[in-house]
Amino acid sequence: MKIQLLVSGKTTQDFVKEGLDEYCARLKHYFPFEMKVVPELKNAGNLSFEQQKEKEGELLLKNFQPDDFVALLDERGSSFTSLKFAGWIEKKQASARRLVFVVGGPYGFSEKVYQRANEKISLSKMTFSHQIVRLLFIEQLYRAATILNNEPYHHE
Repeated sequence: MKIQLLVSGKTTQDFVKEGLDEYCARLKHYFPFEMKVVPELKNAGNLSFEQQKEKEGELLLKNFQPDDFVALLDERGSSFTSLKFAGWIEKKQASARRLVFVVGGPYGFSEKVYQRANEKISLSKMTFSHQIVRLLFIEQLYRAATILNNEPYHHE
């Protein structure tokens, strides 16, 4: 199974970039993984928040293949412990060819993106910037891979 992290807009904070680079390199030892960036909207300041979500949604939707399992990282999604998330990944490995996790922009997802999604996953009840979510999520994905491979990264 291939896993993709689809994000809206480039990562601008250096410490986040460094962390993403580190975990992307680590993840490639476990499964085919890529992080894909959908370009930021041009002239976004001239658009309402809702218009920005719609236009960003159109760009995100172009990246999905018909048989992708799409999981949105959304504060209203299901919550997992790290162990349960690893189990969830393991089940998806048996049933999905490509698993796409999506981090939207600062205003969330359009209704069309919600309709296309197969699932929503929440990292916390707290709200994080869409830049920080990338790093938090990719670390949890790496943790899940080490759990599934019985490696000592995760401690109970």
